[in-house]
Amino acid sequence: MTVSASAIRVIDDDASWRRSITRLLAASGYEVMSYESAEQFLQADDFSTPGCILLDVRMPSLSGLQLQRSLAAKSHALPIVFLTGHGDIPMSVHAMRAGAEDFLTKPVSSEALLAAVQRALARDSERRAQHD
Repeated sequence: MTVSASAIRVIDDDASWRRSITRLLAASGYEVMSYESAEQFLQADDFSTPGCILLDVRMPSLSGLQLQRSLAAKSHALPIVFLTGHGDIPMSVHAMRAGAEDFLTKPVSSEALLAAVQRALARDSERRAQHD
């Protein structure tokens, strides 16, 4: 899968963080879709587009972990990379056991974030190839 064939969904209630991550990913050649809430993402996203999700854990209303459960229940298998400024070990273990690709803490280095995105995209590509 080429970089341009994948869409990175950034879901975070912090507008400045979303802009920053969106700029980084766009400069790296990715198509980026930005959402301020899990609800906005669920209403607007086309889940058939290959890619992954960069997801904040703490958001008003539907949290990142709740969104992860909702997507799994609906069989939407986009890989998730969690990003949080408020994580702890039990939370990260829960997210990883539920299938998250990675669990990163803010602030995160560009290198670590891009590496996690690459792993998530590779996982999505492999899953799609097995189901074709």
